[in-house]
Amino acid sequence: MMTPEVDCIQTVKARLGETPLWCEQTRRLVWIDIEDPQFWQLDPSTGEAFSRAQPCTYLGSQALTRSGKHLVARDLDLVLLDPQTGASEPFARVPDENFPATRLNDGRVDRNGRLWIGTMDNGLKDGLGSLYRVDPDGSFTAFYDDVIVSNGIAFDPDGRHMYFTDTRRHLTWKITLDDAGERPVSRTVFADYTAGGERPDGACVDADGCLWQAFFAGGAVVRYTPDGRIDRRISLPVTNPTCLCFGGPDYKTLFVTTAFKFLSEEQLAREPLAGSVFAITGAGQGLAEQRFCF
Repeated sequence: MMTPEVDCIQTVKARLGETPLWCEQTRRLVWIDIEDPQFWQLDPSTGEAFSRAQPCTYLGSQALTRSGKHLVARDLDLVLLDPQTGASEPFARVPDENFPATRLNDGRVDRNGRLWIGTMDNGLKDGLGSLYRVDPDGSFTAFYDDVIVSNGIAFDPDGRHMYFTDTRRHLTWKITLDDAGERPVSRTVFADYTAGGERPDGACVDADGCLWQAFFAGGAVVRYTPDGRIDRRISLPVTNPTCLCFGGPDYKTLFVTTAFKFLSEEQLAREPLAGSVFAITGAGQGLAEQRFCF
């Protein structure tokens, strides 16, 4: 492999940048700021970027759809957003009795066009969250509860295994799905950080079936082989990488969002790029993002 090169491609102060996705139709990187709710679009070839403010407290995550709209998570609502006009329409609301203590967070679409998305405790302490499967008709099916911060949802290339992280429990699981890809049949610990307290955050899977994960407060992204070994670690010039995806015309660029949340004034002075978007070349090759069946 090439020696990875890390470049800042959008200098921006995102409080909690998240969920970068490459849209092959527009050839843009789309990403969000959760706590300053903004839906961003970036053209890496020109550097042109613009955002649309979202009417919510938390913009938890987003997904591409087959219609060209984006399925965005506003608090506990899933909304269809037109990226060109900014117009939106309601799609579904998660049946969560713990609101407003909870909200939607990380999500990803599986090979069958269904969205898997989790909820989390806004206080980052209690197991108030769950993992849900959202079908194209807007129905929710819950599978795991007692989750503090749902994160790191990603699927291996054949769609039979899903990765799921609880950042504040410091655990990442590998979940085997049934033949239809509809229900978990087993869950095993893939990576355990309880001893050191590391915070595994967003994730994606590359064309080799390896899991890439960002480490909030860890200043790096790492790659795991399917058997759970770390074989690559790439440092970033900021403390808080949050999520990552492969994109570009050949899916050979690894894009990383970051955050300035929780950084002290001294740290912010040392990290002028905190909250910016980075591109890593030489990390490998990824896969096209799946689209929700709408």
